[in-house]
Amino acid sequence: MNLFDVYPLFDVNIVKGKGCKVWDDKGQEYLDLYGGHAVISIGHSHPHYIQKVTEQLQKIGFYSNSVINKLQVQLADRLGRISGYDDYQLFLINSGAEANENALKLASFTNGRTRVLSAEKAFHGRTSLAVEVTNNPKIIAPINANGHVTYLPLNDLPAWENELKKGDVCAVILECIQGVGGIKLATKEFAQGLQKLCKQHGTILICDEIQCGYGRSGKFFAHQWLDIRPDIITVAKGIANGFPMGAVLISPEFKPVYGQLGTTFGGNHLACAAALAVLDVFETENLVENAREVGDYLIEKLKELQKTQTHIQDVRGRGLMIGIDLDIPHKDVRVPLIHQEHCFTGCAGTNILRLLPPLCLTKADADEFIERFQKVL
Repeated sequence: MNLFDVYPLFDVNIVKGKGCKVWDDKGQEYLDLYGGHAVISIGHSHPHYIQKVTEQLQKIGFYSNSVINKLQVQLADRLGRISGYDDYQLFLINSGAEANENALKLASFTNGRTRVLSAEKAFHGRTSLAVEVTNNPKIIAPINANGHVTYLPLNDLPAWENELKKGDVCAVILECIQGVGGIKLATKEFAQGLQKLCKQHGTILICDEIQCGYGRSGKFFAHQWLDIRPDIITVAKGIANGFPMGAVLISPEFKPVYGQLGTTFGGNHLACAAALAVLDVFETENLVENAREVGDYLIEKLKELQKTQTHIQDVRGRGLMIGIDLDIPHKDVRVPLIHQEHCFTGCAGTNILRLLPPLCLTKADADEFIERFQKVL
């Protein structure tokens, strides 16, 4: 049997990682400014993470959600306190797409509506509803194109108001910093106006924090820069530092119903141990604050570089979620960064580099990236 060939692959076999560095099977070291697509939050192979996951695996890795799992209770308590949402409820699943599926499903259960507003260039996942609210027709199969979604320009509040006042919108789903969309930031005025309109028209506001959340922006959630409080928050990626996990944070206004939501693997013992270890490291190493401080430093350095490098058109982002607009295809920079300068970055569109490093990135690491990036430019 062969692999189903859906990924264009770089000819690099990564076999080891430590902090913000990874190594291939030939022993070549790489600086990781990609974080496995924003998944690696506390750094590769963190010793505390390894210890806690190993200890749990030696006890029990999985059992059904039909019995008590006190690790889930501990995670809900810890996550509530560190994120500022201790009055919310937690539903644990396995991925970001699954988190968005459940958020949209819960919204529809609550108000009985079926229409969703999503932003142009949004990305919310690749499964049923999650892909339908993703603004990319190339990955929406005919079976998913069910006419539930209206896409609107980010930060154009009148356009959203025109749709919301029709009174039939189930949910608004919003990335406060778009990832695949190219590190586009929602403004405070837009987000606050949108929240007010949602409340006015009985629409559920969902903030997709799968890529921009979990400390990446320099606050625990990116929407906290905008002083809003959504009805539902979805998370994944950095929650367990590479162990497959997702979660939905749900306002206390929603009342749970037995059997309404469910999952086989979600919130299993091993996943919870991994997620608790991540929160331990967040607190002991101040990684959210580090993301803000080092992110500000890196953005400043990139803007300085922009003054002398004509290929850089724009630099934007928050914390360690940074977009660099180029006047050339990103592959012309990204490929030599990997093969010549041994540095991983992400991309968006045709000409945007995306930086999504582990949140333990240091200023020395940032300087090292700037040096390698400059050589390629």
